[in-house]
Amino acid sequence: MLATKSTGTVILKNFLEIPYDELEAINLEAAEAAETLPHSDLEKKYRAYLHKEKRIKAVTLCFSDIEGRFHMLDYDKQYFLKAADNLTFDGSSIRGFSAQKESDLRLGIDWSSIFWLPSDVFGPGKIILFATVLNRDKTLYESDFRAHLAKLAKELKNARGITANVAAEVEGFVVNGLNAEQNYTKAAGFDLISTGGYFHSLPLDRLKIFIDTAAESQRAMGFKNEKDHPEVAPSQFELNFSYANVVRACDMIQLYKLVCRQVAANMGMTATFLPKPVSGVNGSGMHLNLSFFKGGKNIFYDKSGEDGLSPTAWNTISRILNHAQELSLILNSSVNAYRRLDPHFEAPNQIKVSSVDRGAMIRIPAGNETSARIEIRSVGPDANPYLALYALLRTTLDGEPLTKDKNKRDRVRFLPGNIYDAIRIFRASEFMKMIMGAASHEKYASHKQAAADRSPKELGLIVKSAEVLFHHEVTNQMLWHKF
Repeated sequence: MLATKSTGTVILKNFLEIPYDELEAINLEAAEAAETLPHSDLEKKYRAYLHKEKRIKAVTLCFSDIEGRFHMLDYDKQYFLKAADNLTFDGSSIRGFSAQKESDLRLGIDWSSIFWLPSDVFGPGKIILFATVLNRDKTLYESDFRAHLAKLAKELKNARGITANVAAEVEGFVVNGLNAEQNYTKAAGFDLISTGGYFHSLPLDRLKIFIDTAAESQRAMGFKNEKDHPEVAPSQFELNFSYANVVRACDMIQLYKLVCRQVAANMGMTATFLPKPVSGVNGSGMHLNLSFFKGGKNIFYDKSGEDGLSPTAWNTISRILNHAQELSLILNSSVNAYRRLDPHFEAPNQIKVSSVDRGAMIRIPAGNETSARIEIRSVGPDANPYLALYALLRTTLDGEPLTKDKNKRDRVRFLPGNIYDAIRIFRASEFMKMIMGAASHEKYASHKQAAADRSPKELGLIVKSAEVLFHHEVTNQMLWHKF
């Protein structure tokens, strides 16, 4: 920013702005360092960088609550460096960390999670890091499922030599107007920006400009985008990026949604990740492509196995299918999510596996020794990715495999058709209580019950105002505080 004096033009602000090609190189280098350097070395490396780089003004720390809502705090850089081991926040002010006894929580810094941000989207002079939520005594906070997932991934690696890799396919809609979710009424619905379809959008229409801008930002952040395109429904999009270890993959899901929301807002629009914001068209999913690697080899692959999958992969499938109904509230975590599980719109609501049937909750994509994987299709884009992957991995490790009674004819089971059934099954599940912990299990169920109780009992054909306004990702402090 410039100011004119009688002596000429003086630069008042000189904050860091990095060209996109350099930004991508820096972020890819950081991703590689996260895989190869110990945490202590990363802390030393980035502390030295922050001391040296005078053009960074602030550090953004981010974390997710139990429902997956994304939170961010900006710290002045100098303060951050001095107080990094004693960063606190008021947990009682955040829905999801609601108990008064949780008023003083700490943030631990994950130095391996650093991202440099495109300044034309987010403003200049900032970096972003993910944080671990800690209790006052610096033990792990029970409802921070990023921390639980990181701990589980580390144990899996140390005990079995296995790295869980995930690639996410996250769909969303772009609609007209800022804060379109907060202003939603069932009479008006959402105002779609495009009536085009899958491959029909013109190169410079608003949907394509949004997709191109978001994709450019994500590539610059080291996402290694693979393909970016409109989806089947009008105004719907999907930007695919490369697989990563399970924790980084979840971090990228949260940042993906943040980038899309900010890019849309910069264009005067809203990016929404409601699973079914519009009736009568396909909903949005968050397909999770899961594979296990050991010693650099994909242990889900077996050339001679059924559909090219190994016994390890089939065992994983069996356990997830067996616990599918109990998992449903985690994978489909809102009232609106159960609209998406409508079989008329390619909905993956059948508790089965298939290589071809997109109504199956698990699909087996065509793959090879590198890309063999299972695709869990029933997950909604509003699910907490950390909790979803934690629950799926724990099910893979500790769940019971599906057994068949040879004396009975096979019948396809279905996922719950509404959130009330999903809550009932979840509450009754001792397995879910065991893997989440009793307190987090009850907390999660109570938040889902609260949202359900504020919505009509029957879904019907129209997307109701309450299922949007009381959705856990639709931020409206004033509205929630009325209850």
